[in-house]
Amino acid sequence: MKSVTLGELATFTNGGTPARNTPAFFDGDIPWITGADIDLQGRTSARSFITSEAVRKSATNLVPAGTVLLVTRTSIGKVGVSREPLCFSQDITAIQPDKARLDRDYLVHFLRANEHHFASRARGATIKGVTREAVTSLEVPLPPVGEQRRIGAILDEADALRAKRREALALLDDLTESIFIQAVTSPAADAWPVVTVADVAGQEKGSIRTGPFGSQLLHSEFVEEGVAVLGIDNAVNNEFRWADRRFITTEKYRSLRRYTVHPGDVLVTIMGTCGRCAVVPEDVPLAINTKHLCCISVDRARCLPEFLHASFLWQPVSRSALARATKGAIMDGLNMGLIKAMPLRLPPMDVQVELVQKIKSVGENRAVHTRSVTELNQLFISLQARAFAGRL
Repeated sequence: MKSVTLGELATFTNGGTPARNTPAFFDGDIPWITGADIDLQGRTSARSFITSEAVRKSATNLVPAGTVLLVTRTSIGKVGVSREPLCFSQDITAIQPDKARLDRDYLVHFLRANEHHFASRARGATIKGVTREAVTSLEVPLPPVGEQRRIGAILDEADALRAKRREALALLDDLTESIFIQAVTSPAADAWPVVTVADVAGQEKGSIRTGPFGSQLLHSEFVEEGVAVLGIDNAVNNEFRWADRRFITTEKYRSLRRYTVHPGDVLVTIMGTCGRCAVVPEDVPLAINTKHLCCISVDRARCLPEFLHASFLWQPVSRSALARATKGAIMDGLNMGLIKAMPLRLPPMDVQVELVQKIKSVGENRAVHTRSVTELNQLFISLQARAFAGRL
């Protein structure tokens, strides 16, 4: 199958931004988008609307519905299709394929399959971008247009199936939150005592702790194997995951033993991406946590770790108290003192057990869907490779 450069198969249009110091430019009815207004599924949703004068007096351009939009600055490689006539910023390059030679949907899938091509050619110290040449020089496998449409339809169908699975996952996440909030805001919850995290932590010293600071643990002391070191990446998805593995030697661990993480501990991120939370699994190996995490060993006779985890994420009395204490910026202002003082309504143990069991049941269903999404993603990548190699 022959290949032709994209520059021979399409025309390209630059975008631009009307002057921000002229507010009247942004008081119109013409959609104007940036790369942030194209979602991961390629849908466009304008947050700004400009006037015809703004179009005339700036570098932006108006393109028709159905135009292919490639993000070439900031979120490089994202691809969308305009659902309506719109204008766009300099983050985006508009592409109009020659319909007699290149099918639009085929092009969209090809561009998405070549995100790595653009990422590897990104340049810039602060704002990354790719040149027009990096776009136009891309070699496009070019079967007959009828075959391109067939390939596009197959990939559309496979991609739609992936989207449905992702939507199902999102619904399950919403269901988990809904189950919890409904329980802790029910009329029965009014009779539950309001306690703090410090109240439900274990009685032993250091039941609420951060990790070693400063020279206590240096990055240069990490080794290839030994005692695990848990950090932000293990809790950032609001569930415990193994990410980049870090270890210290057994000898180093002896001096940091007080930072040991135990099964059932609740981890809360307090640096970087703050406010994320996870429960340490029962099968965790010997490990400590870094200074980026607050680790809470819970008194399980009073509070289940999973209930505390859910409270950090969704309990209204807890979330509102944290928001007030941090002036609304939980993600930027969380610390161990605020965590200790965080209030929560604490139901009787039998209610906690029942509620946690419901959440776990949804979680098991979610795990099945997550595996399905992973398998579909792998299948889709395989289909893409075969499609653009002429083997589909």
